[in-house]
Amino acid sequence: MHPDRTPVMAGNWKLHKGIHDTGGYVRELVQALKERGDLGCEVIIAPVFTSLAVALQAVWGSPIKVAAQNCHWEETGAFTGEISAAMLKEVGVSHVILGHSERRQYFGETDATVNGRLKATLAQRMAPIFCIGETIDQRRAGETERVLERQLNDGLAGLGAEALSTLIVAYEPVWAIGTGEVATPEQAQAAHAYIRGWFSKAHGDGFANRVRLLYGGSAKPDNVKEILACPDVDGCLIGGASLTAESFLPMIDAAASR
Repeated sequence: MHPDRTPVMAGNWKLHKGIHDTGGYVRELVQALKERGDLGCEVIIAPVFTSLAVALQAVWGSPIKVAAQNCHWEETGAFTGEISAAMLKEVGVSHVILGHSERRQYFGETDATVNGRLKATLAQRMAPIFCIGETIDQRRAGETERVLERQLNDGLAGLGAEALSTLIVAYEPVWAIGTGEVATPEQAQAAHAYIRGWFSKAHGDGFANRVRLLYGGSAKPDNVKEILACPDVDGCLIGGASLTAESFLPMIDAAASR
């Protein structure tokens, strides 16, 4: 692990946990992490919009940070159903997940719209968790690196190293999300090494050595240690396994002990 890269374990709750479930679960996490003392890793949770305020209240005074699962690129306007970055900042959110494969697959997200959301998030001094990754057809066609290059070029267009100082990138092999399939450590490392190499070419070795890259494809307690053993993997963006303390806490422990 590079000394400039603190491990990150981020739980993306997706469409789970309303206000009641959020309050109880977050308090359980806070107490468990308090008992562990200095973790040596960063813990982030991403509830649904309606549970953000409850989560933020429950994490108060703890090291847990709260992310939103998306935001809009405009601050105000005729955008029914959307939430702006400024509104999330006002609530107290510190991170925003952007470009998740489910947003791209089900809701028409494109590299251009992700770029707009990134710029809005950064303008509010929140940290983006920028998701990229290939589908199974793209991997089988040998297009993984081409897809990642396009998503990085277009998703981060117009943003220099200084603007991206808080950026976290999550590599999501789309074929491994919610399928039970998991990239092998070799596959995960190869993709992360390519991404870090892209940053080295775009912004220099110093930036590339600082940017944190997360694995986001069906990580679970029984495979997290071998994923975290990859030299260019700095943590995980976790879906279903982040929904219970029984599964999420051992994964945090694995990152903390890395």
